[in-house]
Amino acid sequence: MEAQVTAASAATATWSPPADASDVVKGIHAMLHPRNIVLVGATDKPGNYAERIWNNLIKYQYEGELYPINAKRETVWGVPCYKDFASLPDRPDHVLVLVPARFAVQVIRDAAAAGARSATIVTSGFAELQDEDSQRLAVELQQAIRETGLAVTGPNCLGNLSAGDKLFTNIDDRTVTMEAGPVAIAGQSGAIVMAIRQALEDRGVGVGYMVTTGNEAGLETPDLMSYFAADPQIRVIVVYLEGVRNTKAFRDACKAARAAGKPVIALKLGASEGGRAAAMAHTGALAGSIETFDAISTREGVIRVRGLDELIETAECFAHAAMPRGDRLAAVTLSGGKRGLLLDAFYSAGLNFAPLKQDAHDKLARMLGPGSIVGNPLDAGFAAVVDPSVYMQSIKIMIDDPDTDIVIIDAELPKAPHELRERNLRIVNDMAGRGGKPVIYISAMSIGFTEFTKALRKSLPNITVMQGMDRAVTAIKSLIDYARLRKEVPDIVSSSKAPARALLEKTLKSANGAALDEVASKKLLKAYGIPISKEGIAQTAADAAAIAKEIGYPVVAKVVSADILHKSDIGGVVLNLGSAAEVKKAFNDISARVKQLKGKPKLEGILIAQQVKADLELVVGASLDAEMGPVVLFGTGGVDIELMKDVALAGAPLDEDEARQLIARTKAGVKMKGYRGKPALHEASAVKALVGLSNLIADAGSRIASIDVNPFLINARTGVAVDALIVLNNEAAKSAAGH
Repeated sequence: MEAQVTAASAATATWSPPADASDVVKGIHAMLHPRNIVLVGATDKPGNYAERIWNNLIKYQYEGELYPINAKRETVWGVPCYKDFASLPDRPDHVLVLVPARFAVQVIRDAAAAGARSATIVTSGFAELQDEDSQRLAVELQQAIRETGLAVTGPNCLGNLSAGDKLFTNIDDRTVTMEAGPVAIAGQSGAIVMAIRQALEDRGVGVGYMVTTGNEAGLETPDLMSYFAADPQIRVIVVYLEGVRNTKAFRDACKAARAAGKPVIALKLGASEGGRAAAMAHTGALAGSIETFDAISTREGVIRVRGLDELIETAECFAHAAMPRGDRLAAVTLSGGKRGLLLDAFYSAGLNFAPLKQDAHDKLARMLGPGSIVGNPLDAGFAAVVDPSVYMQSIKIMIDDPDTDIVIIDAELPKAPHELRERNLRIVNDMAGRGGKPVIYISAMSIGFTEFTKALRKSLPNITVMQGMDRAVTAIKSLIDYARLRKEVPDIVSSSKAPARALLEKTLKSANGAALDEVASKKLLKAYGIPISKEGIAQTAADAAAIAKEIGYPVVAKVVSADILHKSDIGGVVLNLGSAAEVKKAFNDISARVKQLKGKPKLEGILIAQQVKADLELVVGASLDAEMGPVVLFGTGGVDIELMKDVALAGAPLDEDEARQLIARTKAGVKMKGYRGKPALHEASAVKALVGLSNLIADAGSRIASIDVNPFLINARTGVAVDALIVLNNEAAKSAAGH
């Protein structure tokens, strides 16, 4: 095994990006594999960051040259100290910036002028603070990084790890194993990233790279993801995200990782309102809806975990498990109670154990003997007490069975030498290596790894070792879902027609309020192919009656005003109008209510619309997420929208296949298929509405904040939008939201 580790380390150290790699990837390579490291702000004041980083570089025997710089010192840490970059015996390569924030910008410019290729700014005191001077320094730093082209991590970060090069420019004083492992970690919080690395190491999982990105004034986490996707030694990418600043860069990085067959395991801050507020305060990141993040990133192959324990189990799973061909589970246990726990945990997650085929069943029945209950999961406990070889034979049958895709073994690694258990583990490791299917050991609860356990675990590269039943099940489900994804998913572009885009531009240019009124909103929706109910706008009661007669009763009367976003709240909607007299009365009543409102909203008229009989009320909508960009929504609508919370999200634009997949993720989608003997509803109209909405929000860029079509009424013959609100992303809309 030592020979394998050494070979892996050498391969990582000698790998270089191809000539056609991006400048960002080449810059990160220079940062993680530098010829020399310069520490600007070197001081031997006990316990400071500079000294801790120096001690780590010496401790782990970084093989490049180390140059401390401090204009006031001739020696530091027992070695010569240089006054500036010009005094160095060699051109600087990677620069660690450890000076106060007010000097950092000039250091970056001087480093670039001297020939440096990359830098890490450990110093804090920039965008994470709210005072005017810190914010000004943050802007100046970003400008210097852009102008010099240096690959820069930080500021306000804690340094990096490149195990293959024995590079540890980090303040962490816990022991690090300098072996190039299959996992790479990047994230904005140095403390969390370092904790992840330590936890993985404690479990015997090797970490090849660890990068703390801090405020991300230069390199951002997606840049590191792209680099890790290109490095052939990395199998799993782990990221901690406080916010996504550049949606396109993030999605491009996810696509690169997916094309390389490398899962991105993400711990994302912002799953709660409190978490989103913390992200804003910590790094100034714009944090959006976690549901939107999931909807868009999952399509790109991202696995979002809900906590650090789940992250560790998921990373362990993907670092060692082969990709399964399917979801047919098999399990071997030595306890009836553990068998029950396995069944409960996996069935609760929607995963099933495959029924044993006759051949495998007969083999196990003959081996276990009369009276044994042969099934999957298999409880081999009683028979194994009589004949210990039965346990290993049972595992072999399950692994060799062509009708199983994943084999689960209920067992944990020993904490001390144990000849029989060690021998069995090595036999299973060899079988897993030959069989090419995941073999996963699960302990029902978390246990500590001793140094012996960690060493043993490293010697078993073909098996996965997981702890905690629930977390293991979640990780295995993620493994199955990831294996089903195609490596490459084509970008979907807007399929809208030129006339629709022309109307969009005309409408947005002429708009001057916080939102479009219902008539203007529906006109735009209709241009984008979204079915609209029959309707007309009336300026007088007589007009209203004439429009109603032309449409046919019953009809609905609704106020039309861009200043009134929620019509029902002010009595601006009257239903079930069945005669001219009722229509005229509704017109006059609504007009009178509007005149009594504070602020004197402008009344554009009263909309008289066809009242559609619906078998189901849906909501379809779209919005511009602060982090992830345009997204569409589908689900149960009408008055039940808040109560049911039956909605699903997807990134925009969509094609018809993705629209159908979105519908299928909801209870409303189940009802549309013909629930409990009822006729199937007109799904094609909902698909058309979703595709049209997705094109509209995508074409608008950042100019439309949200589109709300609630309800979208659907029956067996048709589906139509009967109400619509388009909120603009302009100063008027922001002012209205503030009120």
